[in-house]
Amino acid sequence: MAELSAADALTELLAGNQRFVDGQPRYGHDASAAAAASGDQRPIAVLLGCIDSRVPLEAVFDQGFGAICVVRSGGHVLDRAVLGSVEFAVTALRVPLVMVLGHSRCGAVQATMDVVRGGAHRPAGPLSYLVDEIAPAVRATVDEPTTLAVTRTHVARTVERLRPLAAGAMVTGAVYDLDSRRVGLLD
Repeated sequence: MAELSAADALTELLAGNQRFVDGQPRYGHDASAAAAASGDQRPIAVLLGCIDSRVPLEAVFDQGFGAICVVRSGGHVLDRAVLGSVEFAVTALRVPLVMVLGHSRCGAVQATMDVVRGGAHRPAGPLSYLVDEIAPAVRATVDEPTTLAVTRTHVARTVERLRPLAAGAMVTGAVYDLDSRRVGLLD
């Protein structure tokens, strides 16, 4: 998609909402399903994924309205808001499954690898938090220095950090391949 101004992006979002309301969505989201799901929430899973726009979680798993709770952060990094969101889904909504989904060619992982391995300066401000949280996965994969290996390690570390918080729910990790569009569970 061509680069848009903020005003053009807002116009596009509002036009998309109007198509949705009119029952003529361009991308397969049925407006009647949204209305049907507007009562009580009964999601089957909470998915923690990256903010990457190429990984729309509802589409990747072909799930409709109300089926999943989506929590996203850069590099699926945990912070208090993410932890609170997952805990709410598990405790209040009784979601039985928590999935941490990394993806191939993750920019947050690659940027962290560049910093840790000496090719880039550590960013200032809040962006440094992402680097600090992903860095242990980079250090743990020195024998396999690929973005995919670091992503898999970071997903596994995130799963382990979530398990105590999500007691009563299954917590698993997976990686989405941008090219094949397949989700592969971690071993």
